[in-house]
Amino acid sequence: MEHEYPFIPYRPERYGEEETIRRGEEFYALVNRRRSVRFFSDEPVPYRCVELAVRAANTAPSGAHKQPWTFVAIGDAGTKRRVREAAEEEERRNYEGGRLPQEWREAIAPLGTTSDKGYLEVVPWLVVCFAQKYGVRPDGRKVKHYYVNESVGIACGLFVTALHAMGLSTLTHTPNPMAFLTEICGRPASERPYILFPVGHAAPDAVVPDLARKPLEDTLVRFPG
Repeated sequence: MEHEYPFIPYRPERYGEEETIRRGEEFYALVNRRRSVRFFSDEPVPYRCVELAVRAANTAPSGAHKQPWTFVAIGDAGTKRRVREAAEEEERRNYEGGRLPQEWREAIAPLGTTSDKGYLEVVPWLVVCFAQKYGVRPDGRKVKHYYVNESVGIACGLFVTALHAMGLSTLTHTPNPMAFLTEICGRPASERPYILFPVGHAAPDAVVPDLARKPLEDTLVRFPG
C-alpha cells in the first residue's frame, strides 16, 4: 500500500490466550486499587515521577495527532498557596454561596467534600492540565485542533494511571470556574484549565469514601447477546 506520508512498521507483542487474559487480570487488579485521595503526605516526590507520568499521558491517541494538552507542574510553596487560596474562594461560592444546585449537592454528599482544599499546599506537586483550544504557529497563525475534550480526557486518564502504577496518589480536582489557573500559571489564551491534579503520597492516616464501583453487567453489553 502506497502512503503519501511516511509510515513505519508496527508489530505489537502478541500472547497466547491464557497469557493475554492473565495480563488483563493483573492490570485490572492494579487499577482497581486506585482511589481518589484528599489526604496527602508532604513527603517529597522526585520531579522525574511527574515527567514519567506526563510521558505516559503523551502516548494517548488524539484527534489528528495534535496532542492538544499542556501539563504545568508547580512545586514551590508560594504558588501552591496562591492556587489553594483561589480554589477555596471559588469553592466557598459553590458550597456556602449557593452556587451548587441541590441535585449536585446530593450527588457529592457521599464524598464528604467541602470548600477546604488544604491538601493543595501539603502535596509536593500540583500539576495542572490545560486543554489547547487551538495551536499557534510561530508566525501567530492559529492551527485547528480536533476532538480536544476527548483527546485531553484520555491523556489525563493515562496520567492518573501512571501515577497509580508508581504508588502515588492524586485527585481530579476541577474547581469551577478555573480561570484563575490560567493567570497563575501564565498560560496563553489558546489554552483553558482542564483538571488540577495534586500529586503525592497518600497520608499514613488517609481515608477514602466507602464506595463500590458499578458491576460489569451495568457497564458492558455484548451485542448481539
